Amino acid sequence: MTTRRQLLAALPLLALVRPASATPAEMTAAIAAYTGNASIQRGRVQIDIAQLIDNGNAVPITVRVDSPMTEQAHVTDIAIFNEKNPLPDVVRFKLTPLAGKPEISTRIRLATSQTLTALARTSDGQWWQQTVDVIVALAACVEGEPI
Repeated sequence: MTTRRQLLAALPLLALVRPASATPAEMTAAIAAYTGNASIQRGRVQIDIAQLIDNGNAVPITVRVDSPMTEQAHVTDIAIFNEKNPLPDVVRFKLTPLAGKPEISTRIRLATSQTLTALARTSDGQWWQQTVDVIVALAACVEGEPI
């Protein structure tokens, strides 16, 4: 059983705990590595996520891409990146024309308020992106890393 004295002695250590996070530069580098430094165009990608998030532990997100999803023209990849989680590469999806529609839905953890980027690659090799800023009231991804 923890005594009050032990708890009070541990309080200074709690001040050293902060959310572990990547940086915007690390997110940019992760996107460049994922796309092979390809040119990325804005548009065709839509991110559906709340702008104000109460709790960052399980945030629903949907990414849709404007594509006919035919054998000749379809989305092959969708990925989500963020700038302030411990790792900037959140999730990657592979799609085929059999997917029916170019849309993914999942839940992600968000360490703090930040920018999210969704990328989509089409069968003709083009890359498309959309970014969105979100505000997180209660952060997730807290680790005991010294400041």
